[in-house]
Amino acid sequence: MLALGVLAACTQRGRLTLAPEAHSIGAQREVFVGSTRGLDDAGNYDGSRVEAVSFGRYDISIPPDRQPGEIAWPPRSGKIDPKTQFLTTSATRYPSDKQFRSALASDLRLHDDEAVIFVHGFNNTFSEGVYRIAQMSYDLGLPGSVVHYSWPSAAQPLGYVYDRDSALFARDGLERLLLEVEAAGARRVVLVAHSMGSALVMETLRQIAIRGESRVLARIGGVVLISPDIDVDVFRAQALAIPRLPQPFIVFSSERDRVLRLSATLTGQRDRLGTLVDVSKVSDLPITFLDTAAYSSGAGHFNLGDSPSLLRLLDGILSVDAAFDTDRTARTGLLPGVVLTVQSATRIVLSPVVAISNELQR
Repeated sequence: MLALGVLAACTQRGRLTLAPEAHSIGAQREVFVGSTRGLDDAGNYDGSRVEAVSFGRYDISIPPDRQPGEIAWPPRSGKIDPKTQFLTTSATRYPSDKQFRSALASDLRLHDDEAVIFVHGFNNTFSEGVYRIAQMSYDLGLPGSVVHYSWPSAAQPLGYVYDRDSALFARDGLERLLLEVEAAGARRVVLVAHSMGSALVMETLRQIAIRGESRVLARIGGVVLISPDIDVDVFRAQALAIPRLPQPFIVFSSERDRVLRLSATLTGQRDRLGTLVDVSKVSDLPITFLDTAAYSSGAGHFNLGDSPSLLRLLDGILSVDAAFDTDRTARTGLLPGVVLTVQSATRIVLSPVVAISNELQR
C-alpha cells in the first residue's frame, strides 16, 4: 500500500483546463454534471462532502491524435495542445436546479430523450470523472445526453475507507440527480458505473425501490457495472430488494483485476463482484457477466475504458446483451475478432481470436 501511494503521488492527475480555441479542433462532448463535492478556496471541486447537489455543464474537446481509450491530461504549466490533449472549451455552473433542467431538456430533445449517467469510482478527482465519461461516450458511441455524477472521492490511493463512506453519503445526491434527469424529460436512462461507483449505484437503486419511486425505476433502461467493487453477498441483497432489475444489466469482470484483489484483501473477503468467476451465487438473477480478463493490462481495473481493441469490439455495448437472448450458445463472429463462450446462463468469456489461434498452433 505504501508503494502504491508513492507511485500514485508521482502520477500526473487530471485537471480541467479551459481552452475555448480547442472547440474548432477536437470532437466535442457536452457533459452535464451533478455533484455533492465541496469547493476549495479557489472555487474548484475537491473531495469534501456537501449535502446540497450542485449542477453544471462542461464542454470537452476530444483530441484527434489519440488511440481509443487514451486520455492525455493537459499540463499544469507549459503549452497546451488541442490535437493531443483533452481540454475544456466551456464551463457552466447553474445557479438553480430549474436552469439545469431547462438546459438538459434542450439537449435531451436532440438525443431522442435518452440519457447516459456515468458514476466514477475510487480515487477520482472531479476533472478525471468528467474527462473519462467524455472519452467513453465518444469511444463507445454511447447514446443520449451525457450526464456525470461526481461524488466526493478523496482522490488519494490511501483514501479507500473515506471513499467507501463517501459512496454511502452520496446516495441521496444520485437519487436527486436521477429525479432531475427524469423531470427534464428523459424517457430512458442508462446507468454506467465504475469500481466503487457501482456500489453507489446499487445502493441508490435499492433506496429508490424501497421508497416506491416506481416512475424513476421505470425510466432506467439499462445498467452497466465496470469492475464493480461490491461484496457478492451485499450485491445479491441489493438486487433482491429491487422488484425488477433494469435490463440489460451488464457486469464487466476480470479475475486479473489487481485493484479489486487488493480491495478483497482490505475487506477480508475472497471475491468482489468484479472478479467473480463462479457466478452460481447470482445465477438466478437476470445479469450478463462479460469476462474481459484476456484484455487486461497493468492493474486491469478499467479494461473497458483502457483497451482500444475491447472498445472497438464493444462499440454499441448495450446491444450485446440482447444478441444473446435467443441463442445463448458458444459462437464465433457475433463480434468481429472475438470468441464468445457461454460458460453458464449468465457468464460470457471474451477471448481474442488471435490468442486462441496461437494456442492451437502450439
